[in-house]
Amino acid sequence: MNRVDLGWIRERIGSHRPHPINDRLAPRRAAVASVFRDSGRGVELLFIQRARQEHDPWSGHMAFPGGRMEPRDESPLHTARRETLEEVQLELERDARLIGPLDDIIASARGRVLPLAITPFAFELVQPVEPGVDSVEVQEVLWAPVSMLLDPAHSSTVAYELGGQRYHLPCFRVFERVIWGLTYQMLMRMFTVLGWEI
Repeated sequence: MNRVDLGWIRERIGSHRPHPINDRLAPRRAAVASVFRDSGRGVELLFIQRARQEHDPWSGHMAFPGGRMEPRDESPLHTARRETLEEVQLELERDARLIGPLDDIIASARGRVLPLAITPFAFELVQPVEPGVDSVEVQEVLWAPVSMLLDPAHSSTVAYELGGQRYHLPCFRVFERVIWGLTYQMLMRMFTVLGWEI
């Protein structure tokens, strides 16, 4: 049985030694924030739905708050905090505790691998604050119960067409939203670190 509580999450991710991706393979960097909270109804994880924008390869996708590293960012951690503040008005340095980084992942979009490495950072919300919505980049925010993500009833597939071929890719279906692609991959890697099975 999967143990789902913040103490376990802190212990497992806090002791994890993340695998970085070499800058030669991915010279561009990005970072996201996986924010957990205990709402009293169990542990929840924060997602955003990206706003629909023509030139965004992940337009409309469910995702973690985050984005590309800018020259002014001191580190990927700084990127994750800055982007989360810009996108959902959560000030992670004040309102959350850093649990730790997870393994880098190479970005891909529309069937192409990109020269971009994404570092996910796990945080625990320690203040009773609610995220807001930046309508320019984010369409909505969603707190998803981890128990729902781990319930096999919410594992599914989503149809995806590329180059005239139709694929059925793994996903989670939560509150009528579909979590797939890069975010799904990040979740599955996180679940492995946490010893969670679906």
